[in-house]
Amino acid sequence: VNFIFTSTSDFNIQVVLFVLLLIMQGYTTLGLYKLIFTLIDSEFYEFEFSQIVPKLRMVFSYITISLVFAVIVTTYNMFVIDIWLKEFPMVQRGANVLGALILMYLALRFMFCICFIVDDDSGPFESLQQSFELTKGNLTKIILILLISIGLIAVGFIALFVGIILTYPLVNIILVVTYRKLIYSHQDVDDDIAETN
Repeated sequence: VNFIFTSTSDFNIQVVLFVLLLIMQGYTTLGLYKLIFTLIDSEFYEFEFSQIVPKLRMVFSYITISLVFAVIVTTYNMFVIDIWLKEFPMVQRGANVLGALILMYLALRFMFCICFIVDDDSGPFESLQQSFELTKGNLTKIILILLISIGLIAVGFIALFVGIILTYPLVNIILVVTYRKLIYSHQDVDDDIAETN
C-alpha cells in the first residue's frame, strides 16, 4: 500500500491501483483457502485448477470486509484520535490502547470469516456473523491458536522472505483446521468420520 501511494501523486490512479491490489489479494488469499479446503476434503488429494479459483462473489465479500474494517479503523484514528482528542494527550493515549484492544477482540471473533466465505459461500456480513457465533465460548482456544500463529509469523519475519513463504501458508492451514474442528464440535460430529465421508 505504501508503494502504491508513494509511486504516484494522482489520486485517481492511487484508487485504481488500490482496488486492483485488493482484488489481487482477494484472489490469492481465497485461492489459498480453497486449495486447503480442497486438499482436506479430497479423498485422493487430487484436484483441478478450477476447484481452487475463487468465485467473484467470494472476492467481493472479501473486499467488502476489508473495506469495512479499513473505514472503521481510519475513521477512529482520524476523527476520534487525531481531531476530537488532539487537545488531550493523556486521553488520546488511553483511546489508542482502547482502540487496539477492541480491534484485537474483533479480530479474534471474526478470524474465521474467510473460512465461511470459502467453505459455506457466505456473504460478507453473514460470514462475520457466523464467525462471531462460532467463536462464542471458544475464546481461550482461539487465543492459543492466535498466539501460535503470531509466533510462526514472527519466526517468518526473523527468517526474512523465505520464512514468510513457509509460515504464511502454515498459519492459514492451522486456521482452516481449527475452523473445521470448531464446526464439527458445534454440530456434535466426529470430525474423523466426517472427513472420510
